[in-house]
Amino acid sequence: MHNFKNLKIWQKALDLTGTALYYIEELPMSERFNLIDQINRSSCSIPSNIAEGSGKRTTNHFSEFLTTALTSSYEL
Repeated sequence: MHNFKNLKIWQKALDLTGTALYYIEELPMSERFNLIDQINRSSCSIPSNIAEGSGKRTTNHFSEFLTTALTSSYEL
C-alpha cells in the first residue's frame, strides 16, 4: 500500500485539478451544464483514482486505478 499524499503523481494531479478549476472560471456560464461540468468531473477523477488505488493490496490493482486516472486525464 502507498501513502497517496506522498506520491508525486497525486500531488501533480491535485495541482492539475486546481488549474482546471481556475480555467473553468474563465468560461462563459452558458457552458455550465456541458463543458464546465465535464472538466470538473474529469479533473477531480484523476487524484481520486490515484488515492483510491493506493489503498489496494496489490500492484496490479493499483496499476488499474492509475490507468483509470490516465484515462480521465485524456478526457480532461
